[in-house]
Amino acid sequence: MFRRRKPEEEFAASIYKRTAEQSRTPHLFESCGIPDNLYGRFDSLSLHAALMIDRLRREPDGDALAQAFFDAMFRHLDLTLREIGVQDLGVGRRIKVMAEGLHGRALAYREALAGGPTPLAEVLRRNAYGGSPPEEAQTVAALEAYVRRYADQLAATARGDLAK
Repeated sequence: MFRRRKPEEEFAASIYKRTAEQSRTPHLFESCGIPDNLYGRFDSLSLHAALMIDRLRREPDGDALAQAFFDAMFRHLDLTLREIGVQDLGVGRRIKVMAEGLHGRALAYREALAGGPTPLAEVLRRNAYGGSPPEEAQTVAALEAYVRRYADQLAATARGDLAK
């Protein structure tokens, strides 16, 4: 409460806010088939957070920025869980599960985007649909195209413009 915030914490919090807004873009739910429910929204947020964390790690102070982003994200998720009525004793357990889920998804997305053995479309089908992947291949293809464009956009964005 009385401690001074590090500059990267404020920057990371503003980037997190922008990332959370991007993860709720109607196109993701309407055209790309992500379910508009608690699970689908978390999967969308995880996808966007994983891409942003990878982008932040490219900065000279990237590890500190990525950690500050992660911390801002999970402070927000903790607050959200409490607001929707999760009991205090259950919040920590759920946060742990969410953090593990983000980590696993981030590794899978990173590997697929780097040309790993599992195609990005398959990784998205397994991880981005709240446990209910669409039947239609074109729906997953729309999400894959979006993810590739967004990752390229993040890579081309200057550090100072990431929160805009």
